Amino acid sequence: MKKLIKNAIGALLVLVAITTGYAQRALPKIITGANRTDTYLPYLKGKNVGMVINQTSIIGSNKTPSVDTLLQLGVAIKKIFGPEHGIRGNAADGAEINNAIDAKTGIPAISLYGKHFKPTPADLAGLDILIFDIQDVGARFYTYISTLHYVMEACAENNIELMVLDRPNPNGGYVDGPVLLDTALRSFVGMHPVPIVHGMTIAEYAQMINGQGWLKNGIKCKLRIIKMLNYFRELQFALPVNPSPNLQTQQAVVLYPSLCLFEGTNVSVGRGTPFPFMVFGSPLLKDKYRFEFTPQPIAGVSDNPPLKGQLCYGTDLRYYRPTAGKLNLSWLMAAYKAYPDKAHFFIPYFTKLAGTTQLQKQIENGDSEETIRLSWEPALSQFKLMRQKYLLYK
Repeated sequence: MKKLIKNAIGALLVLVAITTGYAQRALPKIITGANRTDTYLPYLKGKNVGMVINQTSIIGSNKTPSVDTLLQLGVAIKKIFGPEHGIRGNAADGAEINNAIDAKTGIPAISLYGKHFKPTPADLAGLDILIFDIQDVGARFYTYISTLHYVMEACAENNIELMVLDRPNPNGGYVDGPVLLDTALRSFVGMHPVPIVHGMTIAEYAQMINGQGWLKNGIKCKLRIIKMLNYFRELQFALPVNPSPNLQTQQAVVLYPSLCLFEGTNVSVGRGTPFPFMVFGSPLLKDKYRFEFTPQPIAGVSDNPPLKGQLCYGTDLRYYRPTAGKLNLSWLMAAYKAYPDKAHFFIPYFTKLAGTTQLQKQIENGDSEETIRLSWEPALSQFKLMRQKYLLYK
């Protein structure tokens, strides 16, 4: 019997070794579009170039900013454009950013999160091509895809080509949530009829914006996409650089699509703490939750966090293992149920984040998660079908 057990264990270890070895061979390192300089450098030769960038725009394992690398390689970069949080990613959430001269490169830096979201003809004057190289996280309310929309629109109107250097979607393995169908709810945190989690890379999303005619008057942007190599959307991909000041860990990035809905309530998601988007809580949840935290201003991260200076009671999700393949609604539903002042749990911003007025009503009515999810159909399935024609990867 001992010999039989020993042989079984040995066979299992061999199987693990074979499987592990196969996985290592089958999953080579992802090469981002930005890293494929040999593919796009010849095309940039002799052109005046603009770049839409932030701190995630890097090339190589040493994380060199892509603008620095391309300048060293002789690319004529004339202007750089920055989204929310700025070209260096050091502006707090919601902070208005002004135009400036980039201290490191001496290149004019145009803010697309200040006086305007959309590049003006003057901003684009003298450019032959614009490069979009920003890491997204795959959620409708993450504003980089809204910046992408306005950049595409401006390029189309001014007859400038847009090159998109594609990067992985860390939440690319699933599609979920209500589709934003109510045009009255569209804003910079939700511009398109897509679900909360769209499951697309930034280049795939750009193709969809073009293909669905979402730019003003249905105009088309001339796109040149530099695809990734070795990317599969089911892969778990740890981002090498924080995509924004409050998404500081891979755990926060994965939790973000579910926890961001709390931003439309009077419950904190940990802005102003060492663990934003990994916790939630409120002073009014003291009787139901045990974990404690107190939001405080953090310069360049959260200058004026919700519930500033107030002791909050809630849940610590830093070590939670997220359920793959769907949004987690249970935290929001449970927090509402426990909240004593239900009339002031939600704030008006919630419907913009949710993309529908229905979700708030469903939670207030005590509807089950199954009922809520059924109400997302058939729009969610229709989106998934439409999305297929724009996918670049398996």
